[in-house]
Order: sequence, then structure tokens, then C-alpha cells
Amino acid sequence: MTPFSNSEANPSRTNGLAVAGLVCGIVGIFFLNIVLGPLAIVFGAVALRQSAAKGGGGMAKAALALGIIDVLLFVVLLMVAASNGGFHWYVGG
Repeated sequence: MTPFSNSEANPSRTNGLAVAGLVCGIVGIFFLNIVLGPLAIVFGAVALRQSAAKGGGGMAKAALALGIIDVLLFVVLLMVAASNGGFHWYVGG
């Protein structure tokens, strides 16, 4: 009987760090960009160095680009908030 899956014959060549960096970069555009942006940059840089052996060079480059965009977006949002009178915290009462 022949197996339906070829997982043993063709293992996936995508680097897990490239995928993690890409996910951090995409999610970081919408939520927690100051945390997920640097993570995407680190994961993308490490995955780019490993891309010769494990593949995923394109995803690693995309993770680097999205991580940089996340950090720049945070800086722009911080400058906009600072130019509008800074931050005001209202704690009820």
C-alpha cells in the first residue's frame, strides 16, 4: 500500500525563523510594532544567514523589510503623538 503523503521524500525547505520573522513583521504593523518589529528584524537576519542551507531567503528579506517598517511606523506615531501635546493619561475619578 502506498502512502498518500510524500513528507518523507520531499521535506520542507522553508526556514522556520524566516516564517516567524514574516509573521512578526505582518502582525507588528497592526499590534505592538515596537516589540514585534525588532523581533522580525532579528529573525529575518538570522534566517537570511541560514538561507543558503535551509532556503527561505525571500521570506527572510521580507521579514527584515517589515521589521524596519514596523520600527519606522512606531517612530512616526510617536512623533505625531508628541506634536499633538504629548500623552495624557486619564485615570478616572
